[in-house]
Amino acid sequence: MKTCANLTMLFTELPFLERFGAAKQAGFDAVEVLFPYDVAVPDMLDMMARNELPLALINCPPPNYTGGERGFAAVVGSRFQQDFKRAARYAKALGAQHLHIMAGAAEGAEARACFVDNLRWAAAEAPSQSLTIEPINRDDMPGYFLCNFDEGKAIVEEVNAPNLRLQFDAYHAQKITGDVLGTWGRVRDVVVHVQVGQTPHRTAPDQGDIDFDAFFAQLKKDGYNGWISGEYIPADRTELSLGWIK
Repeated sequence: MKTCANLTMLFTELPFLERFGAAKQAGFDAVEVLFPYDVAVPDMLDMMARNELPLALINCPPPNYTGGERGFAAVVGSRFQQDFKRAARYAKALGAQHLHIMAGAAEGAEARACFVDNLRWAAAEAPSQSLTIEPINRDDMPGYFLCNFDEGKAIVEEVNAPNLRLQFDAYHAQKITGDVLGTWGRVRDVVVHVQVGQTPHRTAPDQGDIDFDAFFAQLKKDGYNGWISGEYIPADRTELSLGWIK
């Protein structure tokens, strides 16, 4: 199992740059950072190099400091293409394996067509960059366009770009469908990145609704060889929540 630490959520008891060393000491093989845009690229590269931790994923777009929505690739008339270029430059500079494109809050056929068009454009704009889309439950993010895993797979197949695949978050899968294993079975052929957190409150994987022993066993059986990232909120110090990686 190739384990990854989401440094936006894990080790938050430490200053950001110190989290890399803590992740390495805890036994993680990689890190992801949701929005790294406020951190100097040389500082992050230094911490990654010192601790021999590749960067698995960052999110696109950069934060909107005027209070707007997080993500707008499905929002008609948005500035998606401008902000994608900035995010892609960060991803390239940091060596991020995956760049997650957030759809934003939108509804209907026009939003879907906008999303597909923007994804096709992004895939062509950054052909060497792995791109992902992620279904997100609407309890956590009201109105989010991509809130269905089957639709996510259908969009990946419609865009038909070699560098666009699905991001599978077990927490969102459980919240949306109530059936993590069944959902995984339907979409696994287009998944390149997995995240884990327990329902109902995105806690550590050890106790809750999802049978993570069964899920990890299924990933192994299916030959999944991508990252498995801890994206959850520890109840106490992060080190006390890491039984799942052992």
